[in-house]
Amino acid sequence: MKNLLFAAIACALAAHGGVPGAAHADDGLAWARGRVWYQIFPERFRNGDPANDPAAAEVPEGGRQWRPSRWTGDWYERQPWEVRRSTDFYDPGVVFARRYGGDIQGIIDKLDYLKDLGIDVIYLNPIFEAESLHKYDSSSLHHVDDNFGPDPAGDKKLLAEARETEDPGTWIWTKADIVFLRLVREAHSRGIRVVIDGVFNHTGRSFFAFQDILQKGKQSRYAGWYGITSWGDKPGESFDYDSWAGFKSLPVLAKDSQGLVPGPKKYVFDITRRWLAPQGDPAQGVDGFRLDVIEEVPAPFWKEWRAYVKSIKPEAITVSEIWGDASAWVREGRVDSSMNYQFAEAVASFFIDRKKSVTGARFARRLRKLLASYKPQNAQLLLNLVDSHDTDRLASMILNPDRKYGQGNRVRENPSYDVRKPDAAAWRVLKQIAAFQMTFLGAPMVYYGDEAGMWGAGDPDDRKPMLWPDKRFSPEKTHPLAGRARPADLVAFDSELHDAYKSLIRLRHQSPALMSGDLEFLDAAVSRDTVGFVRRCAIQEAVILFNRSERPWKSDMLARELGHPSYRDAASGAVLAVARNRLSVEVPARGFVVLFSEPEK
Repeated sequence: MKNLLFAAIACALAAHGGVPGAAHADDGLAWARGRVWYQIFPERFRNGDPANDPAAAEVPEGGRQWRPSRWTGDWYERQPWEVRRSTDFYDPGVVFARRYGGDIQGIIDKLDYLKDLGIDVIYLNPIFEAESLHKYDSSSLHHVDDNFGPDPAGDKKLLAEARETEDPGTWIWTKADIVFLRLVREAHSRGIRVVIDGVFNHTGRSFFAFQDILQKGKQSRYAGWYGITSWGDKPGESFDYDSWAGFKSLPVLAKDSQGLVPGPKKYVFDITRRWLAPQGDPAQGVDGFRLDVIEEVPAPFWKEWRAYVKSIKPEAITVSEIWGDASAWVREGRVDSSMNYQFAEAVASFFIDRKKSVTGARFARRLRKLLASYKPQNAQLLLNLVDSHDTDRLASMILNPDRKYGQGNRVRENPSYDVRKPDAAAWRVLKQIAAFQMTFLGAPMVYYGDEAGMWGAGDPDDRKPMLWPDKRFSPEKTHPLAGRARPADLVAFDSELHDAYKSLIRLRHQSPALMSGDLEFLDAAVSRDTVGFVRRCAIQEAVILFNRSERPWKSDMLARELGHPSYRDAASGAVLAVARNRLSVEVPARGFVVLFSEPEK
């Protein structure tokens, strides 16, 4: 049986309080293998300190009439200042100018919520100083955004007096920086790791080096930091530069065949040390980086940077954002892991699509091929997501099937996209998918609010304020497109869905086989509308079956595909025995079954 030795060692250690993936624990990443991740978009997670909310002057699209947005308002209903600006909800000066006040204190306040849910690792979208709501247009990578901290005005004053440069010897610690380090400390005290976004391909126009170039031109000490294509010093020419995807708000850092050129390269290395080991103490630092648009920086840089990361904090994880095959990046030591968008695409093609859906057999083949491209210890690190800040919400994906994954999800580009609240049938499919995530090999990742019942189209609708049980939300009754109508939908924290996620995560944590066991698809359980697999190690075997059809399915599995004489249903507690060389299991319509082997007497 493939990889059984690896699984047996890891599973046995997990069962005795050890760590999953322990067969390769010397790489320092045992803490991350098979663990449950949770992605947080900071501006929209929780407003823990209203006193630090952005003011109009701090928002590029702000103005005299601009106001912070109400956390609990109808997402598509425009405020008075928005109505005066445009009739288009998606106008950059409307929805993208909104600020809801999410901050670091809000995340600290909800660490116990995450711990209770069963989260092991939180991944934060960018936290560093930037003008936008998403923070991918950094002004600095060595300071946390002052509106995420307790004293924006005080931090601005401190920085003005400090007169920092790119030299880390000139850097100070702001109050926002300090509250972020408190978040890391508080998370660690609860057994939760913290991974942050590393955006090293581009910055914002407000980045200190780019601002210096705008002021001093070719004479700037940072003149070589960016891909300047024209200095505008010839008749008929204007200043121009390379930018990410053509967005001039995101100037691209200069590169050569080896990666970033020396100036920005040293800066990135310096901020890496600052956040991995604040004041020289790795225990107080973050636990890794998720790396934005990693393929746009030449590969040699990443191998050298990863080695630098490991020299500071050997157990820190590096995760790529690669939508295609990332196996070569892992195999060649450029990163430890990747956001597993190939997993997401496969899941959508089987569980979500209708007219374009694939069969269970094809679904299994895709996932077999995916797993086979990684060593077992590396596959255990893959972030098995389905949705993220770059896709539509999982619940809305289900309501809008048969699209190419990651495309056709923005209402302004696809007016036929259904923005209404998913119905009961859609939530049932979502639970199936959550169960698949929590039982499959790898590290499942939940996008904030999926467990609370959030829905939404692609950016910006996938970044609504988090649903919390202590808040009363207005119904969502407005359509984003002029002249369109929609039903009024109740917006509220879904405690039943939350409890379902919590139960699935607990099931995973309590099962050595699900946390660290090998995976093998069951031929007898794979058909047009069904798929099943077994997770096994020396001390436990888990059988997981999924049925996407609208009719119950009775599966008869041959004993030769299984390793035990009897199994207990995780939901009902019923014991099922192998009889006449077969194990018969009924899987409900649009449902799933998880069975665990009974200890042999």
